[in-house]
Amino acid sequence: MSLKQRLTDDMKAAMKGGNKDTLGVIRLINAAIKQKEVDERVELDDAAVLAVLDKMVKQRKDSVSQYEGAGREDLAAIERAEIAVIERYLPAKLDEAAILAAIDAAIAQTGAAGPADMGKLMGVLKPQLAGQADMGQVSALVKLRLAG
Repeated sequence: MSLKQRLTDDMKAAMKGGNKDTLGVIRLINAAIKQKEVDERVELDDAAVLAVLDKMVKQRKDSVSQYEGAGREDLAAIERAEIAVIERYLPAKLDEAAILAAIDAAIAQTGAAGPADMGKLMGVLKPQLAGQADMGQVSALVKLRLAG
């Protein structure tokens, strides 16, 4: 089952179950997906939907830190609840060892030898690890691997 179909099914279940919080978040997800499809005039596949979900989580994490800094714990709690719903649709996060293994495999595949090859390496890793790892963390680990 595709991720979009799963979202639609879960939205129907949330409507029938009267779960308004989950329903609201799923509607936000579907709206973001539809907006991207309209903007780019394409039908999004699961990888593109994961990218949208990843971006939504990142936006909400930024909001949480800003709300906490402003002393608005009530709004931060709402954002955390939305993150929890969105993360149900993301694959499980990889641990550092799995990320390093993927980096080593990509280095072997591309023949990357130094910092100049970072762009080529990230181009291979980004589609592989989409939604499974924080790309900032991946970038830092790639820099470490290529530096020495």
